[in-house]
Amino acid sequence: GVSGTRGSFYSRSKRFCSASCSRSFSSSSKKSSILAQLQVKKEKRQTSHLCALLISQLFIFDLFPLSVSSGFDWGGYLKKHGYLAAPVSCFRHVPLCAQWEDIEVGLQVEVLNIHTTVMSKVYWIATIIRLAGYKALLRYEGFGDDASYDFWCNLGSAEVHPVGWCAVNSKLLVPPQALQNHVTNWKSYLMKKLVGACTLPVDFHSKLAESMKYPFRQGVRVEVVDRSLVSRTRRAVVDTVIGGRLRLIYEDAGLGASGEVLSDFWCHMWSPLLHPINWSVRVGHDIKRTDKSVDMSSHPTFRKGFSDSVPKQFKTLRTVYMDGGFFEEGMKLEAIDPLNLGNICVASIRKVLLDGYLMVGIDGVEIGDGSDWFCYHASSHAILPTEYCQNNDIPLTLPPGHDQATFTWSKYLEESGSIAAPRRLFNTDPTGHGFTVGMKLEAVDLMEPRLVCVATVQRCVGRLLLLHFDGWESEFDQWVDCESPDIYPVGWCELTGYQLQPPIGPGKGKNYSKERPGRKKTVDDSSKKQLPQQDVQVQPDKAPASTQFPSDLPSLPTDTPTKITSVPIITQLKTETEEQGMYQMCFVFEVIVLFLMFNTIFILANY
Repeated sequence: GVSGTRGSFYSRSKRFCSASCSRSFSSSSKKSSILAQLQVKKEKRQTSHLCALLISQLFIFDLFPLSVSSGFDWGGYLKKHGYLAAPVSCFRHVPLCAQWEDIEVGLQVEVLNIHTTVMSKVYWIATIIRLAGYKALLRYEGFGDDASYDFWCNLGSAEVHPVGWCAVNSKLLVPPQALQNHVTNWKSYLMKKLVGACTLPVDFHSKLAESMKYPFRQGVRVEVVDRSLVSRTRRAVVDTVIGGRLRLIYEDAGLGASGEVLSDFWCHMWSPLLHPINWSVRVGHDIKRTDKSVDMSSHPTFRKGFSDSVPKQFKTLRTVYMDGGFFEEGMKLEAIDPLNLGNICVASIRKVLLDGYLMVGIDGVEIGDGSDWFCYHASSHAILPTEYCQNNDIPLTLPPGHDQATFTWSKYLEESGSIAAPRRLFNTDPTGHGFTVGMKLEAVDLMEPRLVCVATVQRCVGRLLLLHFDGWESEFDQWVDCESPDIYPVGWCELTGYQLQPPIGPGKGKNYSKERPGRKKTVDDSSKKQLPQQDVQVQPDKAPASTQFPSDLPSLPTDTPTKITSVPIITQLKTETEEQGMYQMCFVFEVIVLFLMFNTIFILANY
């Protein structure tokens, strides 16, 4: 062999030990040989970098398989009723929020071709016709104004890529079966259509993967509100993390006869109900002492070592300035009832904790022992100044014995011998959140926080949104802040693998609607809505690993007869003669070669 220094073999500019090794590697790689015919040395280095980036995106995104577990057809639902979905940019806590301004109607992508008789996985170019959250209505290039083959897909799917991805990754570009006889020269056709066109950013999937990394994992200990007594917290352990939502198991929850957990709680990692270990002691909040006699060691989550959460894992709250006075015990205000989130009630400050936290009670329905007080931070949007409801035409829930027609805040303050909390202490700053009445989204039912449901923005009042759960009566509506971590864009559940609860079908609302009983002390007891038995689907501990694409093929009309001949082309291959099959294979091969070369040139020209 040849002796020498290490740098002479593997320097920063050398990838091979000799020229012969380099030529051997190049000739054995189809991709390298194609690029070698089209590029000069400088362009080759740029393309190698781009190729490595796109390949790394593919492997990274495989860590987050797209799962469709509810079977709910968002695309058909929006199209049938003409609904508008809230854009991803409205939700600051979801993946790709900051990058979504680059996604717009007219972008072209390479997407899985579901209308072909080719047995292997092939792709084709499509244009975004409409956006609805993470969902996009796509139309294959070549159909023009024909919308009969349009389909919805999630842009976070592993089968949607920027134009040029197939060329770099040696994937096949094949037009849909219905288009193969429409265009005689696909090369010139695509040259005309794609030159100057816009596509997804090349780092789209890598940014998505990066934004879906969360600071919590199984075994992290936290403090969270006690679902059985809202005035105190309990220690819990993170069991599952899905899309930033945490399933928490209380340390002394107990196990059933078959090993099931008897008490758990779901919330987002940015929820104001979630705190680091020792938070309660630090601010002076009541906390339930863990019952050491309860044995949880047989549960898988409790078999591993624990780690205590720290403040840097949680969302930083707005700084509260106390110069000039702060909240005091006995001050009156208006607050969203934590046990009936569709009501804004007359409330009082019952206790002032440290670090800007307050204990708030609802006037007229308190038990008297403080067990139904609720903790709010001074920057919370759930506490409001007096007369806020009157100024914004919102019904105010009054204490028993008071009448809506005669109630005034000045009279009530005089009768109770109290004062109103100063307006300057409340966080009611307006914000351009982008939500409008009628927009569709996916929202957590905070009275049953494991459920994420199809919802509609019913009202917008400053920062507050009144959400209506589709298919349910208005008594189940809930007020949330526009930056609440419990609201998500259309397609979020599909993207993360979380279970989406669809609306109740026509005619079921009357039979399954539940009358909301009186106010209770618990977060998720009988005051929550109950789904019909056939619609209730318990959230799995882990997201399913299967991948389905697309999730919602165009559905057949209701009057279409269910015959074998009506099976979509994706599941029924058309039989052909031997000559037709040979012609088609030659045609596919020619198209593949032309598009690989064209897409490579297109990438180099725009990189």
